[in-house]
Amino acid sequence: MEATLYPLKFKPIVKDKIWGGPKLRDVLGKKASDKAGESWELSGVEGDISVVENGFLAGNSIQELAEVYMGDLLGDKIYERFGVEFPLLIKFIDAADFLSVQVHPDDAMARERHNSYGKTEMWYIVESDKGQLIAGFNRKLEKELYLQHFKAGSLKEILNYEDVAPGDIYFMPAGRVHAIGAGVLLAEIQQTSDVTYRIYDWDRTDEQGHPRELHTDLALDAIDFAFHSKYKTDYLPLLNSTVNAVDSPFFTTSVIQLDQPVEKDFNLIDSFVIYMCMEGAVGITYGKGEVETMKKGETVLIPAELKNLALIPTEASSLLEVYIKTD
Repeated sequence: MEATLYPLKFKPIVKDKIWGGPKLRDVLGKKASDKAGESWELSGVEGDISVVENGFLAGNSIQELAEVYMGDLLGDKIYERFGVEFPLLIKFIDAADFLSVQVHPDDAMARERHNSYGKTEMWYIVESDKGQLIAGFNRKLEKELYLQHFKAGSLKEILNYEDVAPGDIYFMPAGRVHAIGAGVLLAEIQQTSDVTYRIYDWDRTDEQGHPRELHTDLALDAIDFAFHSKYKTDYLPLLNSTVNAVDSPFFTTSVIQLDQPVEKDFNLIDSFVIYMCMEGAVGITYGKGEVETMKKGETVLIPAELKNLALIPTEASSLLEVYIKTD
């Protein structure tokens, strides 16, 4: 039987945020306001389920597709594990101001407290206007010392600040305290979860003058207080090659910088594949020579049954490639 699935694009779900800005519109071409903070490119989160916008499946949700195509869409083992709930949440984030300092629970804690998956994530920096990130702590801590700083209002003194540039990658396992800083536009890949514990919000208030809710007690049990000498993920880009950057139980992410066609063979991968275009424009050739195009700011889902394709750049381009290992 001939394959009926094809590279799928989805309607972005754009969300305004108190810290959002204009770059999702001005840099990535989204239909968005001056306060757009997030564009959910591919989501299985209840209440924000992504809907196909290209091809004959347009108008169907990712959940509906999973019900019909099952392993052909997701990969057999992924369908067995997750069912129709798409296991990754893919976003672009524009921070015109610092996001709250936050932490996410791991799978065990999230399941017990929220009947949810945990939230391990990674960030790829698209643009940075002398921006920073917060990743972990700048010294070894115990819970008691952390609480002393929290109560004294001096949490900012113990956080680790990182200057970031385009192409930088940060892996954020569940439990690591983090925040995105002002002037940073990034791509985020994470487990399907919207559980966030807010630790500190820079003393901001809403339109009514009320401070945003903090989750101090919940966060305390989730925080990993370990100190790491390095938080940034090192990788060495190689032109026209697929370079692995993050390899975790939750997702595997590679960087592809290309100015010539790159052939892809997924016969050894029992998973869907996601491409996010960070720069340039690429044609995705599949099947009997059919082509789907993507440009900077776009995301495409390659169904698991499509095992061979070619990435053909129309200009120098950069992609993220994401899938889930099942062996």
